[in-house]
Amino acid sequence: MIELRDVSKSYEIDTVALDDVNLRIDDGEFVFLVGPSGSGKSTIIKLLTAELTPTSGSITVNGYDLGKIKRRKIPYVRRTMGVIFQDFRLIADKTVFENVAFAMRVIGAREKAIQRRVPAMLELVGLEGKEDRFPRELSGGEQQRVAIARALVNRPQAIIADEPTGNLDPSMSLETMQLLERINQLGTTMLVVTHERDLVNRFSKRVVTIMNGTIIRDEQDGVYGL
Repeated sequence: MIELRDVSKSYEIDTVALDDVNLRIDDGEFVFLVGPSGSGKSTIIKLLTAELTPTSGSITVNGYDLGKIKRRKIPYVRRTMGVIFQDFRLIADKTVFENVAFAMRVIGAREKAIQRRVPAMLELVGLEGKEDRFPRELSGGEQQRVAIARALVNRPQAIIADEPTGNLDPSMSLETMQLLERINQLGTTMLVVTHERDLVNRFSKRVVTIMNGTIIRDEQDGVYGL
């Protein structure tokens, strides 16, 4: 479960990024967070991943109260989340297998577990047979699938996808979103941050709309109506 309660964030005295935001995402939900550039979407992501702390209010992520947790415990919070970025952030000189395995090695996973789980994740995202390819040998859609596999490999409770289709063409964008939907159906909570109106409106999901740091709409089976 993810919850922001009465959360505000100011970067400077006269720069309010979030203003009294309340948002709860229950386990297993699929939620689109939409809004124009500068609306506060990126600030919410950074608060959830503990890159930033709120000016006021409380944040709970998968059982952790981020306002009370010690700094040395933050990596444990982050292990409960997988993050997918617009620019993929793959390691250029590592193969597909090595990019996904890297996420497991960082947390000290055993080699036996890596050899078992990485192929399973690559099969899930449709990249079986491409384990030895390098990122430069893949299409944009395939690179994003590697990033999704990497986000999934440590079995997070939730995934935050930050503009996951921003660098993809429309057909690849749709395939990527369908993959995220399938992963959600397997039980992983999904928060997708996007500004792509047409893509959001193709799916009947909860849509939370933010503008000028304030949530102005929160609808089940909603649409991106800005």
